[in-house]
Amino acid sequence: MSKVILTVDDSVSIRQMVMFTLKSAGYTVLEAGDGQAGLRMATSHKVDLILTDQNMPGMDGLSLIKALRQNPGTRTTPILMLTTEAGDAMKAQGKAAGATGWLVKPFDPARLLDVVKKVLG
Repeated sequence: MSKVILTVDDSVSIRQMVMFTLKSAGYTVLEAGDGQAGLRMATSHKVDLILTDQNMPGMDGLSLIKALRQNPGTRTTPILMLTTEAGDAMKAQGKAAGATGWLVKPFDPARLLDVVKKVLG
């Protein structure tokens, strides 16, 4: 059975690129257009990995990570930030919130797959 990855991003084009990249590598992909939808999806489906953007309307990526880390069902689920934010301060906030890793957009599909494979073991 393939691993299930949830991608959370308000950009349809980014979600499409991530989905295409991951599906072509054999992963099952769920998608959400903002942090609140991502939280609902992550807590109502069994997901193996969550990819989230930082800058989204409603609930941003850091808030999503904090909420996921407080939920017993998603407390240990790996979470990768996939965002345009590349500053050390933002990365430190992500790590403090519970992010497993950080990827900067625009992303290289091969690099994304490498990191996903490492995180999923």
